[in-house]
Amino acid sequence: MSINVQNENKVSPINFKAILWGILPLILLIAIITTIAKVGTGIESEPAAPIEVLNVEKITLNSEGIQVKVLNSGPEEITIAQVVVDGAFWNADFSPSDTLKRFEQGTVKIPYPWVQGDPHEVKLITSNGLIFTGEVAAAAATPEPNGKLFWQYALIGFYVGVIPVGLGLLWYPFLRRFSVKGMHAILALTIGLLFFLVIDTFEEGFEMASEAPGVFQGTGLVWFGALLSCLFLIAVDQSNERKLSNTSLEGRRVSGKIATGIGLHNFGEGLAIGSAFAVGEAALGTFLIIGFTLHNITEGVGIAAPLLKDRPNWKTFVTLALIAGGPAIIGTWAGGFIFNDTLAALFFGIGAGAILQVIYVISKMILKESEKRGLSPVSWLNFGGLTTGILIMYVTALLVKF
Repeated sequence: MSINVQNENKVSPINFKAILWGILPLILLIAIITTIAKVGTGIESEPAAPIEVLNVEKITLNSEGIQVKVLNSGPEEITIAQVVVDGAFWNADFSPSDTLKRFEQGTVKIPYPWVQGDPHEVKLITSNGLIFTGEVAAAAATPEPNGKLFWQYALIGFYVGVIPVGLGLLWYPFLRRFSVKGMHAILALTIGLLFFLVIDTFEEGFEMASEAPGVFQGTGLVWFGALLSCLFLIAVDQSNERKLSNTSLEGRRVSGKIATGIGLHNFGEGLAIGSAFAVGEAALGTFLIIGFTLHNITEGVGIAAPLLKDRPNWKTFVTLALIAGGPAIIGTWAGGFIFNDTLAALFFGIGAGAILQVIYVISKMILKESEKRGLSPVSWLNFGGLTTGILIMYVTALLVKF
């Protein structure tokens, strides 16, 4: 008796009829939405109040007065009818116009004699009577972009990012003296460092999200960025596993991932420093530089931990220091010149996802090595390393919280 076995994976050819059934629901959906948009629902009602949203994105102080950059993130066209500064009405120039369409940006130039160190409040009143406010806590001239300032910001980012990470990597020869259990404890310490960083990155992202225009759903951007970046990196990691049977290559790969995740976090630190200087808070900026420098030296230990079984040359350490610390330079430029709350929220989410993926990879390394050597993956030594990593980051973070 013969049995005919058909290939279940055989795909039938797609004909015109199948294509038609595939696109028909989309065509009908577009038709329905178009009809509703043109005809309406038939329900007639006037809104209790006009729906207007005007976001004050940035306030700049210079010799000509105050410049306010605004964004119309509401559903309707908006017109700025009056400008009030510190309780008094002032004339203002509008660019491109005092009327802004949805998602259109504009600049309000106010010839106001601001006073160094004093607080100032700007109110923008729309033609419908709605009031939108922007505040300056302590007035100071906004630094103007130029070549000198560009290199000064770059030097600040180098001090904050590259140098402390490089100093932390100098602990590598000392770390190599540990036993296998000691190496696992150092890896656990790395997880502790990264665990603190991922929490901190999420918090920074949510803070930026709260300042971003509501229409862009900043909180969602943080979560989506974290989820997608984590899953993307896990997918890339799994596709490369077959190529990394060599333990040395695996250690370098993990160190590179740690450096990349930390680099994304350090980008956020650069944003904070650049933004502080951009709004004239030089004292705060200097305080952040000192605090972040002390805070980041511990990151070098985490980057070096996966290399303890390897003998990398100095070029490897320089590369890792640049990957982890270099983004602080870019962040300082972005914060000082082109800061945007919405993009910052998304970037913090991507950074948090990258760090989560690194935690997953290191945890998998510890489990795999412990199983191979018959050791407990959650030993008291490993628990102590994890706790120590969190405490180190917590204590050093006290230097930059304000």
